Amino acid sequence: MGVLDIVPAGVLTGDNVRKLFDYAKEHKFAIPAINVTSSSTANAVLEAARDIKAPIILQVSQGGSAYYAGKGLANGDQQASILGAVAAAHHIRTVAKAYGVPVVLHSDHCAHKLLPWFDGMLAADEAYFKEHQEPLFSSHMLDLSEESKEENIATCVKYFKRMAPIGIWLEMEIGITGGEEDGVDNTGVDNASLYTQPEDIYDVHAALSAISPNFSIAAAFGNVHGVYKPGNVKLQPELLGKHQAYSSQKLGGKSEKPLYLVFHGGSGSTKEEIRTAVGNGVVKMNVDTDTQFAYLAGIRDFVFKKKDYLLTQVGNPEGADKPNKKFYDPRVWVREGEKTLTARVKEACSDLGNTNRL
Repeated sequence: MGVLDIVPAGVLTGDNVRKLFDYAKEHKFAIPAINVTSSSTANAVLEAARDIKAPIILQVSQGGSAYYAGKGLANGDQQASILGAVAAAHHIRTVAKAYGVPVVLHSDHCAHKLLPWFDGMLAADEAYFKEHQEPLFSSHMLDLSEESKEENIATCVKYFKRMAPIGIWLEMEIGITGGEEDGVDNTGVDNASLYTQPEDIYDVHAALSAISPNFSIAAAFGNVHGVYKPGNVKLQPELLGKHQAYSSQKLGGKSEKPLYLVFHGGSGSTKEEIRTAVGNGVVKMNVDTDTQFAYLAGIRDFVFKKKDYLLTQVGNPEGADKPNKKFYDPRVWVREGEKTLTARVKEACSDLGNTNRL
């Protein structure tokens, strides 16, 4: 029995998201979440998932959403980020089913200062629900890890009470992901903040499970955004097993792994670290830095290889009157980036055991 026997192709919402993550936990694999910033990157990620018969998570960040809408738009009140996120969601919804794979449509880190962006997306979810009986997005993330634990949990509870009735999964973070990404700079945080305690995880679970089971926790175990020299980042994915054991014991031992866990800062991680994390109940791993570089690589290599065909509209090594349109047409060189991005997404899926799962 494969994933498509459990959930349909296309964008998932409500209990179907949980069914997918339950299947992943049971079969000991995780699903990569790839940040997309355009229809081109979104389509390339869907293409990869289709080719290897795998479910996939597409996510938009606040900055990526603004880019999707257009860098020429003002964003002082998060209006471009809201518009771009909604536009991305509608595009992905329109094409996802054609690729024949289950898709979780997600929004990435939302710190306290970005809550207007979250509010705008949630309003779009509610409007979509009124018309279609399901939300626009599958899930949203609240990252209030820089706030006190009490404020973090209270704010998540407030929003989750609004999200759960219309079938939106909540991802929350407790403990800080280091490094810098998308304008959020945690390079100088205290090292202890990079490791979440089991008691904190259980407190989150107790508060949110009273509302709905449809939530996941991004627990910090030394995670850092970006790619760094080996040895400079001290990941301890074995801590996730301790979180599971503690919560399991507190809940009476009915499930060995009661938590849906998320691995942030997955780019640059070793395959052994990834295997350990998945074995401890991680169902989602974020990959952005590596896929950004992969998208560049195809375009970069094409430009280097075809440089003499890209300097002018007419005239190249084959003759002074030869046209170059078939080389500078964006559909040609952008496609080269899509190919290398697709290859990197396939690699991420393979690392997580997420191949031939449909």
